[in-house]
Amino acid sequence: MITTSGLRLHMVDEGPRDAPVVMLSHSLAANLDMWAPQAAALTDDFRVLRYDTRGHGTSEAPQGAYSFAQLTGDAVALLDALHIERVHFVGLSLGGMTAMGLALEHPSRVASICAANCGAQTPDGGAAMWEERIAMARSQGMAALVDATLARWFTPAMLRTRPAEIDAVREMILATPVAGYVGCCGALQTLAYRDRLNGLRLPALFIAGAEDAAVPVATMRDMHARVAGSRYVELPAAHLSNLECAADFNAALLDFLRAQVSVGQTSV
Repeated sequence: MITTSGLRLHMVDEGPRDAPVVMLSHSLAANLDMWAPQAAALTDDFRVLRYDTRGHGTSEAPQGAYSFAQLTGDAVALLDALHIERVHFVGLSLGGMTAMGLALEHPSRVASICAANCGAQTPDGGAAMWEERIAMARSQGMAALVDATLARWFTPAMLRTRPAEIDAVREMILATPVAGYVGCCGALQTLAYRDRLNGLRLPALFIAGAEDAAVPVATMRDMHARVAGSRYVELPAAHLSNLECAADFNAALLDFLRAQVSVGQTSV
């Protein structure tokens, strides 16, 4: 647990101390354990920093709506506490939005971003949808959301054939504090990065799920088109592509990261 200037954040810091740093940011209603397959693949060559987003896992869960300014500020505060100047920031869903926010608001702290299974703008009707989920979480708890969330996050084939992995994700959802879920839903109601993406000038990788009903591939392709020189990869997965297609996700991510750095370099 790290106490920053404004919040207590739980994190795991693994890998060689002198290697380039990769920071991993998870989805709504998950925690840093979501990134276990990626941490295992990255830690031979990179220093890997995973953290529980505010309101998630065992990080502090303040009451009230959060903002992306707070979520990106938390990431910067964690880097400051660990005396890390720049990272390669990898995020999925809520974490992918945080990645774009960091690149836009704190570009000096980011060497590259990978934004997976995420949008850049609250869609029409999105604020009302999140308000419904907020009301359900407050009145019935996270158990009322878990089955619908799993159905959005994974394909029917994965739900049917990989029960142990599904059960682990189910437990992450159920363990999410209601205050943290509600707070991050507040940030998702006000997402507004899309029209600023053309101004990004850093290496970027966008990873989409071909069967992701939460974030259609057209949305991901549009973001890729807006960021000059970015890469785009589409996987045969639903929303949590890092788990459903972990090997392919890891291969795409490692290929991208190795193109940005010489492994063992200490400057990033």
